[in-house]
Amino acid sequence: MEKLQTTLRSLRLSGFAKALPSRYALAKTEEMDYLAFLETLLEDEMAKRKDSLLARRIKLAQFPFQATLDGFDFTFNAEIPKRPIQELSSSRFVHQNESALLIGPPGTGKTHIAIALGLLAIENGYTVLYRNAFDLVEELQDAFRTDTRKKYVHGLTRYQLLIVDELGMKKMPPNAADDLLEVIHRRYGNSSTLIATNRPIEDWGKILGDTAATSAILDRFLDKVLILPFKGKSYRLNRPK
Repeated sequence: MEKLQTTLRSLRLSGFAKALPSRYALAKTEEMDYLAFLETLLEDEMAKRKDSLLARRIKLAQFPFQATLDGFDFTFNAEIPKRPIQELSSSRFVHQNESALLIGPPGTGKTHIAIALGLLAIENGYTVLYRNAFDLVEELQDAFRTDTRKKYVHGLTRYQLLIVDELGMKKMPPNAADDLLEVIHRRYGNSSTLIATNRPIEDWGKILGDTAATSAILDRFLDKVLILPFKGKSYRLNRPK
């Protein structure tokens, strides 16, 4: 059996190889026929590959932490839009190349929900990238200085869901509006973008420092977007000591 397992691993059938001893013992006990035995081993291989793909995609997404909708306390702030969030959990908005805007004061759970929706999108078969808004703009500027901007922006367009978190938490550097406009423009109509911000839409021109570019961003981003208002007290400030 060890020789067979080695051969299976050389063929990159590691799930098949790992399950072989236990499946073989089960097959003998239950007098399983050859086709049923083979089918169970193939199911083990497919499950292993699915788990490996999920793990790779979660790693590539670069979430700062992992969160789930089940782990979110919707009772803490009764005005949090639970039903629309649950509707987003199907990832249908990603399939339809639509976007979402989570908007509300700090501490109300926007990052938690954004990450939970990102993880669900991965489980539903989509590719996801999480970036803090300030880091995203800074990386675009670094790419410009190293003459890799085109490659970097192209890389951003490959993800089916881009999560831009904490827009407005820090003062944005010069040309931030132009950088974000390019990202939104390249993704417009071809993929989904989820933005989480603590600033109202009318303040975005002040945040980004360019009213004309900001208007162009909003024109594209708000075309097909579900806006979810987050209201209430901060989870962090009201957390039990």
